[in-house]
Amino acid sequence: MNRKLFAACLGGLTLLALSACAKDNSADNTAAVELTTYKSATCGCCKLWVKHAEDLGFAVTARDVDDLGAVKNRHGIDPQFQSCHTSVTGDGYVFEGHIPAKLIRRFLQNPPVGARGLAVPAMPLGSPGMEYKDKFTPYQVWQLNRDGSREVYTEITTAAEQF
Repeated sequence: MNRKLFAACLGGLTLLALSACAKDNSADNTAAVELTTYKSATCGCCKLWVKHAEDLGFAVTARDVDDLGAVKNRHGIDPQFQSCHTSVTGDGYVFEGHIPAKLIRRFLQNPPVGARGLAVPAMPLGSPGMEYKDKFTPYQVWQLNRDGSREVYTEITTAAEQF
C-alpha cells in the first residue's frame, strides 16, 4: 500500500512539474513583443492596425514620420511590397503593411532561416485595419529574405483566418 501511495504521489508531482513547465513556456508565447511602427500622422488605417496589434499583445510604439519612403528604403522594402506603414522589432525584423498580428507572432516564435520579415503589399480590403462592413479581399503574406528573394509565407482566403 505504501508503494502505491508513493508512486501515486510521485506521479502527481511529475504532472505538477510538467504543468508548471508548460505554463512557463506558454508565458513566453504570449509575452509582449515590442514593435516600432512608422506611419503617417493622418493615416486612420495605420492607427487601426496599431490597435489590432496591441489588442493581440504587442507593445507598439507608433512613430509619425513625414518621409515613409526613407523608412522603407532603410529597411529594404521593394516598391512592389510596400504599404502604408512599416513595423520593426528590436532585433531588426521588419513587417510591412496590414499583416495579421497572429502571423507576426508566429513568425517571431520560429523565424524561417534567412528571413528578415513579412509584407502585405498595398492595403487589402478587410485586412486588419482595413475593415469595411463585411467586405474582404483574399491576399498573400510575403516572406522577405535576407538574400533579396521573397516567397509566399501564407495566403489569407477568409477574414476569419486573420484572427
